[in-house]
Amino acid sequence: MSSQVITSTNFPDLKLFKRGKVRDIYDLDDKLLIISTDRISCFDAVLPNGVPHKAEVLTKLSAFWFEFTKDIVANHFITDNVNLFPQRLQKYKQILNDRSMLVKKAKLVPVECIVRGYLSGSGWKEYKKTDSICGIKLPKGLKESDKLPEIIFTPSTKEETGHDINVIWKYIEKKIGKDTAMKLKNISIALYKKAAEYAETKGIIIADTKFEFGEIGNEIILVDEILTPDSSRFWPKDQYEPGKPQPSFDKQFVRDYLEMLGWDKTPPAPQLPEDIIQKTSQKYMQALDMLVGPSNSLDSERRNSAPSR
Repeated sequence: MSSQVITSTNFPDLKLFKRGKVRDIYDLDDKLLIISTDRISCFDAVLPNGVPHKAEVLTKLSAFWFEFTKDIVANHFITDNVNLFPQRLQKYKQILNDRSMLVKKAKLVPVECIVRGYLSGSGWKEYKKTDSICGIKLPKGLKESDKLPEIIFTPSTKEETGHDINVIWKYIEKKIGKDTAMKLKNISIALYKKAAEYAETKGIIIADTKFEFGEIGNEIILVDEILTPDSSRFWPKDQYEPGKPQPSFDKQFVRDYLEMLGWDKTPPAPQLPEDIIQKTSQKYMQALDMLVGPSNSLDSERRNSAPSR
């Protein structure tokens, strides 16, 4: 199997539904085909370099978590087995294998459901100014990367372009209604708790994550990706030390590199050097190995082509 880095797809006989920062989505009439590419985005800009095996990690982890959490909430996942895809997709099998999934169509709920168990990222920046995050008051004197006294739900807007914006609870209630807002909050916290408890047994702290939801009829379902290094902060448990930023298995590594460059965070994004690309690939694969297990992870040929650990 090829270890080719794929940063875009072009299937002329398929209807392109949306091209996101990382995913290309095609409309199959009654379903959607979601293809994870090896693109990586930081600060809302897509970087010019692809990251080897990134798409496979996102796909395999999402498929794992969709199965793991389906007792909490239904989701849009149908299959990631290309052999079960419609016949018209079989000619693209080599590209689709390990990086795509068929999903149900759903009407997106226009809210990013962010759950935090630790104080980091934009939450830490806001806390330093206000002792709160999204209007939720927190105890004074917390340090960067501290475990929060309780898990908190800190939603943001879902913007088509530019930055998502952290918002207070009242905004979400007004946007989608009190009942739906409370359902999303309760489901998101339950998802985070179950995943975080499992991940800790595998040596990973999930500091925070984001979920997206859709509706099919009157049913709320989980959509997009779930609990990947793109949508979550994964920290090695054995190196956890509050009071400072943590080493990670996610794209924070790339963000930190870009911050050092003094880039003003407006496109175009700078090129990544080869060592940063390979280390990022390694971090993503390590997260997959720890959470899912090498036997269910990337095949041996691809693993042998990956950077040594």
